[in-house]
Amino acid sequence: MPDQPKRPFRKPHGGSGKPPFKVRFKPHGKPGGGPRPDSGYRPPDPPATTLDDGLVRLYGIHPVEAALRNPARRIGRLIATDNAARRLAEAIAHRNVRVESTSPRDLDRLLGADTVHQGVLLETEPLPEPALADLAEAARTGGPIAVLDQVTDPHNAGAVIRSAAVFGAAGLVMTRRHSPPLTGTLAKSASGALEVVPIVLVQNLARAMAELAGLGVRLVGLDGDGDRLIDDEPFSGAAAIVLGAEGKGLRQLTRDSCHAVCRIGAAGAITSLNVSNAAAVALHLAAMRRRVDGAA
Repeated sequence: MPDQPKRPFRKPHGGSGKPPFKVRFKPHGKPGGGPRPDSGYRPPDPPATTLDDGLVRLYGIHPVEAALRNPARRIGRLIATDNAARRLAEAIAHRNVRVESTSPRDLDRLLGADTVHQGVLLETEPLPEPALADLAEAARTGGPIAVLDQVTDPHNAGAVIRSAAVFGAAGLVMTRRHSPPLTGTLAKSASGALEVVPIVLVQNLARAMAELAGLGVRLVGLDGDGDRLIDDEPFSGAAAIVLGAEGKGLRQLTRDSCHAVCRIGAAGAITSLNVSNAAAVALHLAAMRRRVDGAA
């Protein structure tokens, strides 16, 4: 019998001679293990609130009703359940807009199951954007401007807009990046205030603050480490209240761009407030000062 060719000797299991350790994680491609890396799978994107044609999506009874009553809003599609359409009947008639009937389940598919849409979705063009000079002019005779330094949480930003509407702020300044879009969750949190508070989106906050200062606006930063109490700020003439992001507070360049940095006085062991609550306190104080000065 002829000799068989010898095969090269290889140690089993990668040369160690020992079996490999057991894999404790479920491998790719098996039930519960997730897709293979090369399968082309991508996790689904969250439902869009800004559409490819530039339209934005608003949902919820209050935001949609306010948008329908705002003549500056150019309306696209209005999609609503029968119940939501009944609740909005007066605003719909006022705008004479056609309603596309839908079901809550269909809106869940469009907006996501966790979205509190209350049975209504409005597709609309973004509102016209004012100039910083317009806000400065309004602040000379009205409330202060609210300036947000990279406040990214849409609930917080929406709540600040709502406070700005309640206390008569001249408007709001936000950065185009590192700020939530003026739609969706923010509009829902603002509860209709998005339609009445002028909002300017800027590329560079420090430059925008310098422009406001050049227009005669006094910039008052709000920070827990402020040099003085906000109670001591007169809020006479055009003013702006500058608020930082949750946790980070005011960035150094933003802080350096302020004429004064104030803090809210605290009587208890906890000395800080959520940014939206701090905005409400400061805007309310400024409104009270205007009333007192007007009565004097």
